[in-house]
Amino acid sequence: MENNIHVLRMRQQLTQQELADAVNVTRQTINAIENNKYDPSIFKSSATMITNS
Repeated sequence: MENNIHVLRMRQQLTQQELADAVNVTRQTINAIENNKYDPSIFKSSATMITNS
């Protein structure tokens, strides 16, 4: 499943660490999600809400 977390994060000019802190996960989790190494089904909703703010 493709995701667009990286694109949304970059639009908001957030680092991986800033996004991770905002959604209470590690930077490594954000990296794994952006590289499609992690299933973000629950996380994706939270991250999308934050990056759409």
